[in-house]
Amino acid sequence: MPLIIILAECGLELIPKQIRSHPAVRQNISQRNYSSQLLDNAIHFSAMKNLKNIEKRGRPDITHACLLNALGSSLNKSGNLILFIHTIHDLIFKINPEIRIARNYNRFKGLMAKLMIDRSINVKVNNMPLISQVDSNFEDLISEYKNPEIILLSNRGKLIKNYEQLFPKDLMRNIIVIIGGFQKSSFSKKIDAISNKFISLSKYPLDAWVVISKIINFYELSHNII
Repeated sequence: MPLIIILAECGLELIPKQIRSHPAVRQNISQRNYSSQLLDNAIHFSAMKNLKNIEKRGRPDITHACLLNALGSSLNKSGNLILFIHTIHDLIFKINPEIRIARNYNRFKGLMAKLMIDRSINVKVNNMPLISQVDSNFEDLISEYKNPEIILLSNRGKLIKNYEQLFPKDLMRNIIVIIGGFQKSSFSKKIDAISNKFISLSKYPLDAWVVISKIINFYELSHNII
């Protein structure tokens, strides 16, 4: 069965209206430039100081790195990865495995800003939009998969030392792995409640793009995908 990965609570959003008059925003934003409309901590930090959940917001670079790692993997190229991104504002998008995510960060930001505005990237490959919005909430998305094994990746979880502990070969269930798409902090209580199986892949805190690469590699090893 394909591995299902949800990159949860990603810092993807348009610049909020309440900070659009701030000098750090006004000097960069342009209606003609999609990438300038996306909230980015590196540019808008001084304007973001009073926003709620600031530690999870304005980090499209994390999603960018994670998508490049996941979509470029043997797992994805073999047709064995189902990938979703979930934003800090509870929007959920399904990623077409055939999409070619821009390596250039500004081009990627432009794509994500357009996605936040239009709620889809309707260019189709194999009769599927490159990115499409899922019209359900997080819990309903999970419930679409029958009897799933749900794994939350967290440094608070049980340390796993090899892939066989995590993905036994005789496990014939849908496996859903939830990875935080944010810089620091923890999953929200709503995400925490999805599963009681918390797993850690290292004794050290790892960046999200390292975690997604490592979990994909574990699954490739367990299913002999080269």
